[in-house]
Amino acid sequence: MVKDCQSVWNNCLHSIKEGVGEQSFNTWFSPIDPIKLENNVLTIQVPSQFFYEWLEEHYVHILRKVIHQELGPEGRLEYSVIVDKGNDKYKPFTINLPNNNKSNKPKEQPREEPLNPFALNGVDLSQQNSQLNPNYTFDTFIEGDCNRLARSAGYAVAKKPGITSFNPLMIYGGVGLGKTHLVQAIGNEIKDTLNGKFVLYVSSEKFTNQFIDALRNNKIQDFSNYYLHIDALIIDDVQFLGGKERTQEIFFHIFNHLHQNGKQIIMTSDRPPRDLKGLEDRLLSRFKWGLTADLQQPDLETRIAIIQNKMESDGIHIPEDVIEYLAYSVDTNIRELEGVLISLIAHASLNRKEIDLELAKQTLKNIVHDIESEVGIDFIQKTIAEHFAVKIDDLKAKTRKKEIVIARQVSMYFCKEHTNHSLKSIGYHFGGRDHSTVIHAVQSVNDMMQVDKRFREEMEELKKRFKMKKV
Repeated sequence: MVKDCQSVWNNCLHSIKEGVGEQSFNTWFSPIDPIKLENNVLTIQVPSQFFYEWLEEHYVHILRKVIHQELGPEGRLEYSVIVDKGNDKYKPFTINLPNNNKSNKPKEQPREEPLNPFALNGVDLSQQNSQLNPNYTFDTFIEGDCNRLARSAGYAVAKKPGITSFNPLMIYGGVGLGKTHLVQAIGNEIKDTLNGKFVLYVSSEKFTNQFIDALRNNKIQDFSNYYLHIDALIIDDVQFLGGKERTQEIFFHIFNHLHQNGKQIIMTSDRPPRDLKGLEDRLLSRFKWGLTADLQQPDLETRIAIIQNKMESDGIHIPEDVIEYLAYSVDTNIRELEGVLISLIAHASLNRKEIDLELAKQTLKNIVHDIESEVGIDFIQKTIAEHFAVKIDDLKAKTRKKEIVIARQVSMYFCKEHTNHSLKSIGYHFGGRDHSTVIHAVQSVNDMMQVDKRFREEMEELKKRFKMKKV
């Protein structure tokens, strides 16, 4: 059967979609067009040089894997990079660049940890696959007030695993705050600085599935032997062990053995031990033996530092006003902030635009639901400016004219009521005012509604407009 470039690439996309997130897939793979397949070389067209470099840096391994699957060991990938989009008179100018693999074979992917007891005999355990992401290090984990205790404790554990009083170390916090990054940074530090240590990172879901497989295949002893030889066990999302009685029982015995033998145990959870449901009391009591540290939402300064660090590592320049806008606007978690940065870079590359404040605002509107919901700050400012017959720029200016001050305060009031922005973020979008100004504005509006019937009726009409917008 003769293969064509489109069908080969469609098969590749099917495999790629299973291995990357939906946002990453839509950003970095959907815009690609297959244009040629000759002599087992698939040529794909990408929108820019930056796009090509990003794929080669971040997705080269998965690209090699799918090409190998579709075209065999001799398969190769070549990029056709659009340098100039051209116009009605001139065709686009492109250059062809090879995939930077030095071998026809795809890089070996991480394998499942073996449950075979013979893997523990005559083998250097420190060379076993630890399932750690090498990009998760302490250097790339930005310290702030929101995570200082957890990071400091993690670093101490990494230097002396099993020796400090932080055993076990429990890191807890909400989604996207860096729990997995921090515990894997500990694991990477141990492997890099303490030769001979067998470190393993495993999710509680994978641990449970391995245990179920061992039960089904009568290999419980093999399973136990494997885990009892670990020097530093990192188990992610222990809350998912809740309700799994037999899995908890085997984990309890592994925990006891490792702890009694001076081995390090590191865990993450989405809540503190006292709030974990469905876990046995004897297990919960052991979780509390060491140190429990939380990760909180990053503060403004930490978010700015995260953006700066991310852009510096990728060699990309972003103006200070854009960095501040993003840091003020995305105050939920680190994962969402990084997603916004990736999308912003992609928008700039695809549209061949410089990264500026306008592009940042447009990007946020497209992807951040909580921030740019249907009733967002921009919509509120536009609605209030029209209602009071003032300019939007006046709401952000320093002028103290009474009619503008009232319009500004009303705008801040509705931003507080209808968006998820912090007081700091709201103040930032009104000319860089501080949170105390927003508090004063909200109180002033409430006071005026108490004493001025006409003003109160006016506010009720505005409230209806915002409620209608949400429906």
